[in-house]
Amino acid sequence: MDIQLIGTFAILIVAMILFFTDKIPADLVALLVVVSLGLSGILTPQEAFSGFSRSAVITILSIFIIAEALQRTGVTEQVGNLLLKVGGRSEMHLIVTVMLSGAFLSLFMNNIAAAAVLLPAASGAARKANVKLSKVLMPLAFSTILGGTATLLTTSNIVLSSLLSDHEIEGFGLLDFAPVGIPIVVAGIAYIAFFGSRLLPGESPLEKTVAPGGDHDRDLVETYHLKKGLFRAKIPENSFLNGKTLAESTLRHDFKVSIVAIEREGKRLPAISPETTLKTDDILILEGDEQDFRQRDVEPFMEFLPSHDWQEDHFKSGAVEVVEAMLSPRSRLIDETLRTAHFREKYGLSVLAIWRGDQEILLGIADVPLQFGDALLLQGTREKMAILADSTELILLMPKESQFVTVPNKGRAALLIVLATLIVAVVKPDITGAAMLGGALAMMLTGILSTQQAYAAVSWKTVFLVAGILPLGIALTKTNAAGIMASGVLGVLGPMGSIAILAGLFLLTTFLVQAMNGAAVAAVIGPIAINIAQQAGMNPRALVMAVAIATSMAFITPLGHPVNLMVMSPGGYNFKNYVKVGVPLTVLIFIVVMIFLPIFWTL
Repeated sequence: MDIQLIGTFAILIVAMILFFTDKIPADLVALLVVVSLGLSGILTPQEAFSGFSRSAVITILSIFIIAEALQRTGVTEQVGNLLLKVGGRSEMHLIVTVMLSGAFLSLFMNNIAAAAVLLPAASGAARKANVKLSKVLMPLAFSTILGGTATLLTTSNIVLSSLLSDHEIEGFGLLDFAPVGIPIVVAGIAYIAFFGSRLLPGESPLEKTVAPGGDHDRDLVETYHLKKGLFRAKIPENSFLNGKTLAESTLRHDFKVSIVAIEREGKRLPAISPETTLKTDDILILEGDEQDFRQRDVEPFMEFLPSHDWQEDHFKSGAVEVVEAMLSPRSRLIDETLRTAHFREKYGLSVLAIWRGDQEILLGIADVPLQFGDALLLQGTREKMAILADSTELILLMPKESQFVTVPNKGRAALLIVLATLIVAVVKPDITGAAMLGGALAMMLTGILSTQQAYAAVSWKTVFLVAGILPLGIALTKTNAAGIMASGVLGVLGPMGSIAILAGLFLLTTFLVQAMNGAAVAAVIGPIAINIAQQAGMNPRALVMAVAIATSMAFITPLGHPVNLMVMSPGGYNFKNYVKVGVPLTVLIFIVVMIFLPIFWTL
């Protein structure tokens, strides 16, 4: 066997293992693939780094910029709120409307960005309709993934279109996905609305916060089980704390506790901040391990007092709020701790607890590395909350009182630019990359975005992932590794006919995307699908279309797509919930694809 072929298989296997285990970030794995292919001589330097000059990469980069412009002008929020207003007051109507909103926005923007835009509006609509949030958030996430099957403007779809062009086969146009994608969206929404929603859990931590009335009005202290970590202690005379501000107190650093409220002269202070000064006889409401604090306490020792039956009102006042927020998709807080990020000093807010997955974290939260999808229970003044509502680091899990628009009076211009860009992409599909880049530049030239804001809007991890993984497709073709794997697949499925080949590729891709990045799966399976088509005399565009749709079948585990992780904590979901809802949905879409794809795409 040729040494370069062996090397390609070795690099592919190692890359697949790294993608699956997620021990190394996917974008870094992709760049390691580029370096390995170049140093081994499998690809020339020009071939190894060709991914950075691809139209696919330019298109993806431009989509991020255009989506940011739509958000800053308030267009996406207006569209989301408008669609949710017609959702009615029944659970089914709201689910359908939320999913239509998510699917619609994901046609033009990144799935995670679409979900982030709609999350506060969906929360508010559910509160008004008295619908449990756990019934809304997973449908919202799934709808953005479903919408991606109906458009070219999805990362894996763009990658596969680029692979077709590499093989001198016509790539996909903007509307090529619609004939199969629209039935998928309709079937997916119908399944969730009529059946899937019944499989979702009945209550989430966030739902307890926002739903009004009756038993739903339980407070956040009960929701987060804060009673386990709260205790009271009085500052004695001559204590080292007397006269120090919260920032100077070192209570969090040296004593592993956080001050969540202060009682002074029988009254609770309306608000505390890092500048709040402590005094003798102040009663501190502390969060942490009481026994550990007693052991760390120094003379003159604190006076420990009986605990209350804590309720949310103990931490709120006319000026102070207790709310939940979650990390935004590209938040700089991801992988940071509250201590290293200087969270209290930067935002003027206290983090009372962290909700991760389906459990709360109460102790040692200052040193817990934050993860994407974490929900934070925050305490602070209304003024600070208003500032946080406009932060790009966190998403408040509550509807904004008034819409925030960074760039007023530019919404119409942004819409016209997007419309012109999409028209050019439809009429001239071979210059889609140039058209999208032109639209992104127009957003900057009209003053909607500055160049700095445009650069900040781009998910560079996605850009480097795609640019790094595309050369692997060249290597698979150049060394005939894709041809060998295609022959193996044909040996098993070929005798059963073209439909069996189509189904086999779809199921293989679906299996891989449950734990592997969709763009990476597309780069691996795409060349194999093209080789299968060429060897079997089938239409390569039809098989690649099936692979493209299958890369969006990330419904069975939360690991399949970041948007699933995004709603996991606020929705109170666990792995079992995704399996229960996702498996039937995947089977349904498989059936839809097997029916509609051969109708619109000749095999």
